[in-house]
Parts: sequence; C-alpha cells; structure tokens
Amino acid sequence: MKLLRLRLLRVSSSSISSIMAEGAAATSASASASASASWAKTRSLWPSALRWIPTSTDHIIAAEKRLLSLVKTPYVVEQVNIGSGPPGSKVRWFRSKSDEARFINTVTFDSKEEDSPTLVMVHGYAASQGFFFRNFDALASRFRLIAIDQLGWGGSSRPDFTCKSTEETEAWFIDSFEAWRKEKNLSNFILLGHSFGGYIAAKYALKHPEHVQHLILVGSAGFSSESEDKSEQLTRFRATWKGAVLNHLWESNFTPQKVIRGLGPWGPDLVRKYTTARFGSYSTGEILKEEESKLLTDYVYHTLAAKASGELCLKYIFSFGAFARMPLLQSASQWKVPTTFIYGMQDWMNYQGAQRARKDMNVPCEIIRVPQGGHFVFIDNPTGFHSAVLYACRRFLSPDPDNESLPEDMILRKQTSMHK
Repeated sequence: MKLLRLRLLRVSSSSISSIMAEGAAATSASASASASASWAKTRSLWPSALRWIPTSTDHIIAAEKRLLSLVKTPYVVEQVNIGSGPPGSKVRWFRSKSDEARFINTVTFDSKEEDSPTLVMVHGYAASQGFFFRNFDALASRFRLIAIDQLGWGGSSRPDFTCKSTEETEAWFIDSFEAWRKEKNLSNFILLGHSFGGYIAAKYALKHPEHVQHLILVGSAGFSSESEDKSEQLTRFRATWKGAVLNHLWESNFTPQKVIRGLGPWGPDLVRKYTTARFGSYSTGEILKEEESKLLTDYVYHTLAAKASGELCLKYIFSFGAFARMPLLQSASQWKVPTTFIYGMQDWMNYQGAQRARKDMNVPCEIIRVPQGGHFVFIDNPTGFHSAVLYACRRFLSPDPDNESLPEDMILRKQTSMHK
C-alpha cells in the first residue's frame, strides 16, 4: 500500500517518507527503530494480543484468505520455490550462506478457455497482490490470471535485504521474478505492473523481452531523474532544516513501514484511518464498501508490519523526491515490447513522463487515462480500469481488434509514428 502521498511539486514531510504513496503517517524515528528490532519470530508462541507488533506470517496468509473471500472466481494459492538466489551470483536472497530456498506467493485464476492469454499482475511499493481484489473476477473471465507478491513483500519470503547499489537492487526483483517465471514454466504472457511494480515490470521486459507479449504500466514510477526534472521548489525545500532532516531520513532508508511497526499495537488503527480516508471520504471514484474496507485494512496492516525486506529498496531505486536513479526514460529507445500506459486522471504520478518516453520508443505505444481514478485507479474505478486493460489487450482477445473502442469518457493517446 502507498502510505504517504508523494507529490513531486509539493514536497512535504508526509510526502518524502514513501515513494509511491497516498495517505498519512508520522511518528518518531526512535520508536520505529525500536520496533524493527523487536520483530518476533514468524510463528511465535506468544498470542498476538501480547506482542508489541501483533502480526506474523500466519496472520498475513489468514488476512489474504479473508480478503480474497470477496472474490467469486475459484483460485489457487501456491508458494513458488525460486531457490536461494540467482545462479552463479554472489548476491543471495538472504544474508546467510545456506542454500535455503525462498518462495513467491502466487495466486492463479485459471481461465475456462484453453486459449486464453496469460496476464501476470505485479503490485507496487508497500503493497501486495491482494490490492487487485476488485479486479480478479472481471479479468479472470478473459485471461488466465496470475498475481504475485514480489520477493520481500506480502506473503512471499522476506529475506534480509543486503543490496548496496541500484544495480543489485534491480537484480533482486528482476532475477527473483525470472526465477519464478521459470518455475511456473511461462514463456509468453502479458505483464502488468502498478507504480513501483510498473518500474520493475518495465526493467524486466527490457532484460527479457522474449517472454513478454505486451507490457501494461499502471501509474508507473521511475521515468525521470532529478537532473531531467529540475524543481526549484524541491531545491528550495532541501535548503531548509526540514528538507535536510527528511533527506537524511530518506538516505537512511526510513520507510513508512517502520512507522507502523513503531506504533506497535496502535499500528492497525493508523492503517484503518488511512484506508477509510483514502478509499472512503477522499476516494476519487467508487468508495469501498464497509466489508471491503475492513478486510483490506486487516490485510494491509499485516503485510506492512511484517519483517522489513523488499521495502528497503527505496533509497537505491529513487533519490529524495521520487526521482529514479536509473530512469526508464533513458532506456526508451531500447524498448522491444508493445506498451500501454494506464493512468487515473487524478493520479499524482505524472503521465507526462510516459509521453516523453513514447517519443523515443520504437514499438507501438498508447496512453490511456481513466476518469474517477487516482493512483489506485484499479480500486477507485475498477470498471474503467478493466475497460482500459481489455482495450490494451484487444489483439489477444478480439477477432477484430481494429474495431474495438474505449468508453467516451476515457482519454486515449496513440503513438502515430515510430522511429526506424
């Protein structure tokens, strides 16, 4: 989940604590550090009511099951073994030197149609696959649908995060996803990534284009660097004492999840206030029902409060202000996979980065903007989001793709020419 709204042109204390977020959270760093150190063993014998951080791996799995009870389509949950690390690499999924295998939590909805295309969905920063709970039924009716928790998030393994560079951090996610693909025996699939997951999906498609039939990037992050998008407001803010403190917290890898852990038994209440506000009173589209809000809150808390792992990628992928250290814009000319960008019209993530990248792409590219949707457009306006995804995949789904169209209230920008 995105716990803090980070607006590039409105840098504030709440916006710098998280890369992809939209919400509210603040507490002391000392309490958070203490909470991180107190993370209990996964299957502690202590009842949750007596723990400072009332969660565990069992809680995550149980919360996921409760949330997915809202989904009518049958599904299978599996823990896909990805081994101990990339073959021949010194970088392991964990700090120890053992060969302990790690796994990716995977939810699969098998289509009734044998020739249905496969759609793989990848969540964003501080989120997990359950965030797509409003989309599974609609998309599973047209695709063989697979959603994963990235390594270090959700119900997946949470190895110690030992990466020390942007290159290593990207490899952590890209190589673990590739190990998952091999284990699942997937060769051709449509890849959809949201926000930070869009950044990872794009980087994966750049490295392994032979496996990706089409790329769908939803509110994708990571297109521009600080040098490319100079902000006078950000520069002025950095010169203030508050800016200096927040920049230090960023470079110290202070994450929103540390806030949740630091609050201990009060953490669930903070998450409840966030989900109630973001998907309720401050929703840009379809408000969550009471049961949806309750189950999502429970699920989000347990995934955020669990052991720190993948979340620690933040400072290595993005600099202060949410600028990519290795921006996708610089790789646009190397794109080999047809791409569709989807943004909510109220998304704080700027779609103009995709417009700039499109100019250098040598593959078909479209940008779709969905009304009544923010950064979580698939929750805010699921019907509009589904229409956008189906349109993006029309050549895999329709016998006459050229005659398919979008609802009139959506904005579509097609690439009219491609570089040779």
